[in-house]
Amino acid sequence: MDRELSAAAKQANRRKRFWQIGIAAGLVLAAIFGFRSIIAPGISRSEVRTAVVERGPVVATLTASGVVVPEHEQAITSPIQARIEQVVRNTGEQVKPGEQILLLDRSFTQLAYDKLKDEQQLNQHKSVQMRLELEKKLNSLESQLAIKRMNVKSLQAQLEDEQYLLKIGGGTQEQVKQAELKLKIAQQELAQLEQDIESERKLLKADEQELQFTLAMNGRSLEELARKMEQAEVRATRPGVVTWVKNEIGSSVNAGEVIARMADLSSFRLQASISDAFADQLHVGGETVARINNTDLKGSIVAIEPSVKNGTVTFYVALQEKSHPLLRPSLRVDLFVTTATKPDALRVKNGPYFNSGSLDNVFVLREDELVQVPARTGLSNADYVELDGSVQPGDVVVISDMKEYEHVQKVRLK
Repeated sequence: MDRELSAAAKQANRRKRFWQIGIAAGLVLAAIFGFRSIIAPGISRSEVRTAVVERGPVVATLTASGVVVPEHEQAITSPIQARIEQVVRNTGEQVKPGEQILLLDRSFTQLAYDKLKDEQQLNQHKSVQMRLELEKKLNSLESQLAIKRMNVKSLQAQLEDEQYLLKIGGGTQEQVKQAELKLKIAQQELAQLEQDIESERKLLKADEQELQFTLAMNGRSLEELARKMEQAEVRATRPGVVTWVKNEIGSSVNAGEVIARMADLSSFRLQASISDAFADQLHVGGETVARINNTDLKGSIVAIEPSVKNGTVTFYVALQEKSHPLLRPSLRVDLFVTTATKPDALRVKNGPYFNSGSLDNVFVLREDELVQVPARTGLSNADYVELDGSVQPGDVVVISDMKEYEHVQKVRLK
């Protein structure tokens, strides 16, 4: 015969049933969450970098490497072949215009100067001597010319006498013809002598001009040598700093060889290089931005070297603030060359995602999930990337690397 269970037994059975139901519900919930974790992977919120989509200008740039160089740099060359006698200013010292940097031995040039000076004096003496000789010769010819003219006048008188005698019957035709012949010969000799004198005068003038040219050329050579000897005291022509000097005393240098370099460190420019793949996007006048310790300095391209070396193109940038305190010689900077500009675009801060992730989708924060939505990238620079698609201003977009999750539509935030 069945007996009724006691109250304690009934209570124990109820507790047992509750436990069974609780365990079953827990298993179901665990299965649900486990399945969800399989289909929707998670990522720690601390691992995600985000940025807010906004409207603003986007400037497309190319990244180049730049080096700060003095805006004005001067190479000083040796004016003569000489030896270095003394180094007056060393590298790093400031100099003013007119201050001496080097002293060159001028003995070799001095010998050439003295020799040329002697030749000049000899040519001057030769000029005087030649003039005296030609004047003497001309005087002799002038004397002969005067005699010839008197002789012609005498023969003209004789011819007139013979013609008169023939007319009155006191002479013969033969005597008249002889007198005419003598006169013609004398006139021909007179004309020849006059031509000789004119030729001598022209010759004298030509010889004088030739000698004057020689004297003038020697004079210029003397002036040049004198100037070179003055330049042997190598002096600064403008204020600046000696950036390099050939300080090997006693060493020989050739004319035209660089013996010192100076720079004006009060203003600077940039010497930059970029891959030749982007050479067609460079042009004189193009805008640039140099970044030094998070400070941007604007500038523009002023020159582009036509040749390509080791796959790179070199160009030069003039800075608007060429005397900025951050500028230092040989300082390396990041340089951004502007290629295109959009004054009003949807933009978001640049980050690793746009270097490694899909260029057609972005992850947008939706409550506790990251949802992948279509969004194409456009212009970009080191700071911002243009977005065009299903994003709106105010959306929070992931900008950290999400390459591991590009195959899923949603990612849970833990």
